[in-house]
Amino acid sequence: MNVDGSSTEGLSAGDVSRRNFVRCSLSVLAAPMVFGCGSPTESERSGPRLNSRPGVPTVSPKIGLSDVDGADARLYVPESYSPDVPAPLFVALHGAGGSSDNWQSYHARAEERGMIFLAPDSRDDTWDLIVLGAFGPDVEYLDRALQHTFDRCRIDPSRIALGGFSDGASYALSLGVSNGDLFGHLVGYSPGFLASAPPTVGKPKIYVSHGLSDGIIPVTDSRNTTVPLLRDAGYDVTYEEFDGGHEVPAAISESALDWFLDVGGAA
Repeated sequence: MNVDGSSTEGLSAGDVSRRNFVRCSLSVLAAPMVFGCGSPTESERSGPRLNSRPGVPTVSPKIGLSDVDGADARLYVPESYSPDVPAPLFVALHGAGGSSDNWQSYHARAEERGMIFLAPDSRDDTWDLIVLGAFGPDVEYLDRALQHTFDRCRIDPSRIALGGFSDGASYALSLGVSNGDLFGHLVGYSPGFLASAPPTVGKPKIYVSHGLSDGIIPVTDSRNTTVPLLRDAGYDVTYEEFDGGHEVPAAISESALDWFLDVGGAA
């Protein structure tokens, strides 16, 4: 189902395994991530750093929706896109058992806001940090999907956001703090944990939302753990709670995008 209105993103047993992972390997920003819940091989492990960077496009993009690497990621380029005007980019990560198709409502939002939108699929049912207990194949694939985007679209380097829902939110925050020189903004819709791996780079601004009646990931996970941890580490965090469950209401999507694009002076 779409991340839209009262709809919720697809959930699976991965959300239960995520809770077990949190108990096993939650770490603080200043310390290395603990490897222990998964059993990654050396070839599966990689650092959290992403290498792709925006530059001068070399390929004309397809306007509207297109696939990246078959159908492993979806790229949306609005009709208003011009290679003469650097555009903002929002990268969205799905929850456990979900896919890039869960973000279909964001295609219209990208059109309305003149924003490039990229939604990759995880290599497994959810992201490598939860499956393997380490950063690995999903970091490598995200790097390729980002390079695909940068090869086709002129992106404003000061307006690149990494966001996600549920497992995707936890992954976006955990990966994002190591890539603050690429992502100036991080968005976490109902995250369950923050498990960082060195190095931490930059100080991206962070937006976190959580439903008061969330029965999958309790609101206290954000309120009492993730948000205070980020603030104590010196991050500028905007935090919103809303009446609802494990979901991304339309009003929260709009609020997060206003914050990202600084619409109306949003902080």
